[in-house]
Amino acid sequence: MSFAVKVTGHVGSVVSSELPGLTGSLIASGITAGDASLWGPAAEDEASRRLGWVRAVSVSRPLVPQITALRDELVAQGVTRVVLAGMGGSSLAPEVIAQTAGVPLVVLDSTSPAQVLAAIDGDAESGGLAQTVLVVSSKSGSTIETDSAKRAFEAAFRDLGIDPSERIVVVTDPGSPLEQSARADGYRVFTADPEVGGRYSALTAFGLVPTGLAGVDIDDLLDEADATLLEVAIDSPENPALVLAAAIAGGGALRRDKLGLVTDGSHIMGLPDWIEQLVAESTGKDGSGILPVVLLPVSPELESRPDDLQIVRFVDDASAFHLFERHTDEVLVSGSLGAQFVVWEYATAIAGRMLGINPFDQPDVESAKDATRGLLDAQPAPTAPAFVDDGVEVRVSDPALAASGTIAGVLAALYERVAADGYLSIQAYVNRLELAQLSGLRELAAADCGRPTTFGWGPRFLHSTGQFHKGGPATGVFLQILERTDVDLEIPGRPFTFGQLIQAQAAGDASVLAEGHGRPVVTLTLTDPQVEVLSLFEAAQ
Repeated sequence: MSFAVKVTGHVGSVVSSELPGLTGSLIASGITAGDASLWGPAAEDEASRRLGWVRAVSVSRPLVPQITALRDELVAQGVTRVVLAGMGGSSLAPEVIAQTAGVPLVVLDSTSPAQVLAAIDGDAESGGLAQTVLVVSSKSGSTIETDSAKRAFEAAFRDLGIDPSERIVVVTDPGSPLEQSARADGYRVFTADPEVGGRYSALTAFGLVPTGLAGVDIDDLLDEADATLLEVAIDSPENPALVLAAAIAGGGALRRDKLGLVTDGSHIMGLPDWIEQLVAESTGKDGSGILPVVLLPVSPELESRPDDLQIVRFVDDASAFHLFERHTDEVLVSGSLGAQFVVWEYATAIAGRMLGINPFDQPDVESAKDATRGLLDAQPAPTAPAFVDDGVEVRVSDPALAASGTIAGVLAALYERVAADGYLSIQAYVNRLELAQLSGLRELAAADCGRPTTFGWGPRFLHSTGQFHKGGPATGVFLQILERTDVDLEIPGRPFTFGQLIQAQAAGDASVLAEGHGRPVVTLTLTDPQVEVLSLFEAAQ
């Protein structure tokens, strides 16, 4: 399938005005040639070590037969269930690849104890631990969520009489502490190009190993990407990456700094979630950035059309003429998954240059991690709730938010804090397997507050939009949803449990947002499993 980007209305005018400068700057060919100076002197050192993704297709080709051979070996042993423990780029790209291919892959990117247990135990349909191989995916191995999952699976395999070295596959950077420990323990290890950042790693070992083991035709995926490489390398107005970059980052002072991503008929499943991380973490810094907002075809924002929201619609054929009449002033995108990865990576890097930022660093990601470590070390008692309403504990960063003494009043007060150019971020630190319906809060809240609204499962969003929340424009207000449950799980070799870890991650991020950045934060903790959370929001409307 060929790749197409079509623009109409105002965004078409923006693209037309930006393209001459982009083609004249030779940025597309410069990226392909590995020119690290494109983003300015301050970014040059980082960029010189982060442009490996432009050669990912050729570097990754030799991995395909190795991955296929390992899959055949595992299947012959009756090991057919693949679990991936990874965060951010290590999990989002494989999730999209597997979903689009229709291949089962269990993605563990949470510290919810019930979700970890479900990943370990499996089920009758997919098989249990005896049929499971775990892919541990981390550039350094220091990611606390991934390390904790690895420890839990190692213990579970041993309890079942299985040598973990026979069932754990590690994907990491060469020379990392994880590679050294994994090889010492006898694990199978795949290393990726160290000059590729996590969010640009879809076509490296991080994207290919777990999906290839799960049964995806990864050779075909690389073929799709390869077919697009020449197109994005040419300094031409027809270059889809230049058109896309101009559409999402152009316009100067009148730029639309929020990006609505809606899938409407495309065969690709979950692509906006991967783009959300790529764009938010790459551009959300220095008080600037582009905020991706993942939408449904019926989302309120598509009716209200905020002036600062640019809609990108993923369709089956962006060249279909009838779509232009129905979707004016939008960006229409179609193409294969491999092509999408390539074009969006190029476009995001180009957008970084247009915004005057370094698209390869993430200076604010560590702040929430540091706060979490501090809470785990200190083990402080939880702060008292402002009040309890209908089985929900309410905590607020500002006492004025809780003046009403009701959840409806707190939500109304929080929505009032959303500025005319701001956004609402909803973050659910829960077992998303059991509480998947919470994602519906986004639609209700967006209709109520009248502004673009994002939804993220915690703690995985900390490796995605978490960078934008701290480094981007200080216009966000934040709503956390937590759960109190009797289910918990020890983390072998650690002085804390998964339940304590996820609570500390939520509290740590809230403290950084409220105390470090002065942003309003409301935390609702569900203490009664019978509470219908959606009904609480419906009552507040």
